[in-house]
Amino acid sequence: MIKKDPKLANAWKTKSAEELTDDEVIAMPESEYMNDKQMAFFRLKLVELKRGILDNAGETTEHLREDTVVVPDPADRATIEEEHALELRTRDRERKLLKKIEQSIARIDAGDYGYCDETGEPIGVGRLLARPTATLSLEAQQRRELKQKMFGD
Repeated sequence: MIKKDPKLANAWKTKSAEELTDDEVIAMPESEYMNDKQMAFFRLKLVELKRGILDNAGETTEHLREDTVVVPDPADRATIEEEHALELRTRDRERKLLKKIEQSIARIDAGDYGYCDETGEPIGVGRLLARPTATLSLEAQQRRELKQKMFGD
């Protein structure tokens, strides 16, 4: 369970979404869950995450272009190819995350962000800070994972 700092409970009232810290968002009262400032705070977090992924994608393109020189040694060539494969797998995972980020931003715009797709219950600030693209509450996610484990995908 996340520990709320009572000294920070009202800090959000005098700060803009850009100035808020994770601890201040956690300390906000439950009655303020997904108010305008929290929505703006998570939107900024998601946009920042998106920007980081897009920057990495540009670096990968440059990196792959630089490494296209012909290396005569088969071991060196294999190492370079393995590094490229790993980098491309990482970018593929980031591409999937990018899609989830864009869906989460759309949910913020629609006013649905922060609530479980299955139960409609609040997902919780702590879970959203850890995984800003979460669409299920912790309990719903655990049920889904248990079903997948028992019955396969």
